[in-house]
Amino acid sequence: MEKSDSHHPTPRPSPTSVRLRPTTASDLPALHAMELDPLSNERAGSKPRDWPTFLARWEQILADPSGVLTGVTPRVILADGELVGSVNVSPQDGVSSLGYWIARDHWGRGIATRAVALMLVEYPARPLIATAAAFNLASIRVLEKNGFVIASRHATPEGARTVERETVTLVLR
Repeated sequence: MEKSDSHHPTPRPSPTSVRLRPTTASDLPALHAMELDPLSNERAGSKPRDWPTFLARWEQILADPSGVLTGVTPRVILADGELVGSVNVSPQDGVSSLGYWIARDHWGRGIATRAVALMLVEYPARPLIATAAAFNLASIRVLEKNGFVIASRHATPEGARTVERETVTLVLR
């Protein structure tokens, strides 16, 4: 989601600063609104959650700030002080998995690449995996710029949070 496209025809300049901070309850409405964006879901190959489902999961995560019980390290992404997305590390099939989401209005500004780099400094444990829809070349590029290497491609069936699609799994060792 790094390159400008027809859905965001006017390129905006890269932000002066990108930083991460722990996710708080007050961030949840903005994060949920980002998750509801149809084009973002199409690019990710995902399905948004309704507010009660979203809130229940986040209340569980926020009740465990150390991440001991959930295994989740949640961060919001701030670009020039504005909340523009999230980046998280969470357990997936016994391995730590990095995921991120950038609000569509901020695609193509280099924010995802910088935010992932910041998270990798904050969360040094390796190996770390990340997955992306195989057709989401911008997201794959973000991960590759940060040292992830494609390890596999596989068909992913439709699930509660995903549409049927080809998925790429990348690994950072």
